Amino acid sequence: MFDPQILIAGVLNGLLAGGIYVLVAVGLTLIYGVLHIINFAHGSLLMLAMYAVFFLWRLSGIDPYLALPIVVAGSFVFGYLLYRGLIGRLSHGRDENILLLTLGVSIVIDNAALLFFGGDTQTVEVPYAGDAIEIGAAFLPIPKLISFGAALLICLVLGLFMARTDTGKAIRAVARERQGARLAGIDVEKIFAISYGIGIACLGAAACLLMPTFYVTPQSGYAFVLVAFTTVVLGGMGSFVGAAIGGFLIGVTESLGGLLLGEQLGQIGISLIFILILLFKPTGLFGSKA
Repeated sequence: MFDPQILIAGVLNGLLAGGIYVLVAVGLTLIYGVLHIINFAHGSLLMLAMYAVFFLWRLSGIDPYLALPIVVAGSFVFGYLLYRGLIGRLSHGRDENILLLTLGVSIVIDNAALLFFGGDTQTVEVPYAGDAIEIGAAFLPIPKLISFGAALLICLVLGLFMARTDTGKAIRAVARERQGARLAGIDVEKIFAISYGIGIACLGAAACLLMPTFYVTPQSGYAFVLVAFTTVVLGGMGSFVGAAIGGFLIGVTESLGGLLLGEQLGQIGISLIFILILLFKPTGLFGSKA
């Protein structure tokens, strides 16, 4: 049996990891909630944002956390223009076309990154990377604590934006009934592009919060997007609350699984809890039937 303090340490570290998962999953669930499609380019766009953070640090010496406003703004503009100029223009209003286009975008970005950046692992060296706070048996890295707090703050700001602003209300109207929103005078295609841009902006924020403790390669987005897909389905497709709770649940499950089964087998717990939730509640924790 494990010491309770070790289990508590595992839970705390899992919650810290879950904060990043929440941010990635919120962007994915926003895009699904409005456009009603899965964004297959999500992992590739996260990887691209991580490279942006890396090159800002390497070329200009900008700390990843200080780069957050730059990368978030750039990610939003990139996502908005990507939808306006390519995805929305070529999809002809068909959801299946959007799926294929995002898959194609993912393939192009992955291969372009491999061509221009190479396959080597790139990391950001910050002076506080090794700093940690000791709580009982838990050593909580300072960068992960900062990232956890920042992720929660960003999600809170996004929630307030969706609830209080006219654009947020328009996004919710389009998500609920796009034809009714169109009849009410809302530019639905513009809202689609804004929603896609916000979803990618969440990835830009996640990239800034990841880079002090993680690395980037042309394949590094895959691990996070697989967890994000699991989180979104687990919490309920299109549910922000579900994405948040699902992200923390996945983070804790992954941490305790690694503690009990070893690092190589730790993610088995994610698959098991995912299967159990879908067996007993196929719509996810906070999803509803169509």
